[in-house]
Amino acid sequence: MPVSTTPLLEGPLVAVVDDDESVREALCDLLAVMDIRCRAFDRAEAFLITYRAGAFDCLITDVRMPGLSGLDLQDRLRRISPPLPVIFISADTSAATRARALAGGAIAFLAKPISGGALYEHLRVILKPGRSTRMDDSHHE
Repeated sequence: MPVSTTPLLEGPLVAVVDDDESVREALCDLLAVMDIRCRAFDRAEAFLITYRAGAFDCLITDVRMPGLSGLDLQDRLRRISPPLPVIFISADTSAATRARALAGGAIAFLAKPISGGALYEHLRVILKPGRSTRMDDSHHE
């Protein structure tokens, strides 16, 4: 079930997809501290039901989840335009999983538990003014 954890104000909107409720809540709390709006989903399928191209600026997702994996979700989103930047956060640190995620276009692959600073640095680059992928912005890189 989608959960909105921050008010609907202007600014970046990041989707968090993770089957672990405590991880979703912690990520959304961290994003709120960074002044980034978050919308959380417990499964890839729940995200895809509500997804529309350009609605989000970034996706943060786990790799292993019931149903569609984060890698499956990335594959589906890669076919949608405009492309959605993806950051993986996972306890699966195998070289093969990391390589598949990055080869599929992921911006980053961070091991759990994540460093808030590392996540912030990736988001700072993704969400910089003028780079937004959201449709309601008038310019794209």
